[in-house]
Amino acid sequence: MGWRQFVMDLESLAPERVEDVFARNGANAITFSDAGDDPVFEPAPGETPLWRATRITGLFQADADLTALRNDLLQDLSLAALPAHRIEVLEDRAWEREWLKDFRPMRFGEHLWICPSGFEIDDPQATVIMLDPGLAFGTGTHATTALCLEWLDGISVENRSVLDYGCGSGVLAIAALLSGASHATGLDIDRQALVASRQNAVVNGVVESFSVIQDAAKLDARYDVVLANILAGTLIEHAAEISQQLAHGGQIALSGILEEQIDAVADAYGPWIAFGPVTTRDGWACLTGTRS
Repeated sequence: MGWRQFVMDLESLAPERVEDVFARNGANAITFSDAGDDPVFEPAPGETPLWRATRITGLFQADADLTALRNDLLQDLSLAALPAHRIEVLEDRAWEREWLKDFRPMRFGEHLWICPSGFEIDDPQATVIMLDPGLAFGTGTHATTALCLEWLDGISVENRSVLDYGCGSGVLAIAALLSGASHATGLDIDRQALVASRQNAVVNGVVESFSVIQDAAKLDARYDVVLANILAGTLIEHAAEISQQLAHGGQIALSGILEEQIDAVADAYGPWIAFGPVTTRDGWACLTGTRS
């Protein structure tokens, strides 16, 4: 089967509206990319950024009616003419692997690995999380995710309960379960994150020990370990709620924090948490401690 790509600069157009038009005209895949020179790899926690100059690419079957797509874009967006765009004819290939070609296994700490499908880790002592980038953020490439994974690799979670507050892809909860945790709960307000977390738990064989929920009010347990890799403002706003989900003597890791926000976050959690040394990377910080 042949394929064609419809590639268009967004300029000032709303990405969501253009994406909707592509989807209803039969796009098999839709991606956004940098039309300038402003790379974004894994976004910061809680963010879904686009570039200052963004390009949308839709992948269509060879016989798709791209004239109808153009007309739909013009009508839906009330445009006299489309921004710069082009159609590319693509040779047939295993497209489901193309977007993974630059994603390779990554190690965190001594034994914890994230491994995309199609790769193997030759280390009998390794704890391997099988994870492809996809529905939700959290693949280990961002400094905050890496800091949390390295912290997890350095503590014992054997037979302990874990809360991943703002779970994204579920990578932190799954890492804990594969490291011996008895049960993990993933909380996220984004339904897409819950779908991704559940799917990743199935792939890694831990779904029976993993619960995902959307409403924090439904949390009804005190956890031995709590991880929250979200933004500093949200961490501060929910400091009491997050701290009180942690059992006395339990361990906590907070990330998604810029270095200049360390003191504000530490102060917010001070009534409940005794923090140890702060770890930092690329301007981001991870605060870890125990509940007194």
